[in-house]
Amino acid sequence: MHITGSALSLTVDDVEASADFARRHFGFTDAMSADGFVAITHPDLGWNITLLRTGLPSFRPERIAGPSGQGLLIVFVVDDVDAEFARVAAAGAEVVTPPETEPWGERYCQVADPNGIVWQLVTWV
Repeated sequence: MHITGSALSLTVDDVEASADFARRHFGFTDAMSADGFVAITHPDLGWNITLLRTGLPSFRPERIAGPSGQGLLIVFVVDDVDAEFARVAAAGAEVVTPPETEPWGERYCQVADPNGIVWQLVTWV
């Protein structure tokens, strides 16, 4: 198999709210959009995030459409988690977990977008 692209698709109630959060706090830009979805991209990633409106009829299989992003973390490894946390918190992102360090060397923080999707930043120390 030769894979030529990839995306993570998330079901959210308010597509524009999550897209705007990603644009504002993490530097994503729109790759494409239509009624009920937007695909966002970032120059440092090799994949897109596609945000799909909850209940979109084209989502298959319907039985797994489910509620907005339940139990999901989007994780990005960054150079300085403390600096990035300070930046996004100062810009008004909802703080879920301020920076803390796990015993195995993962220093991380978490913020939530308006749909409750948790965006986690990690630096290995």
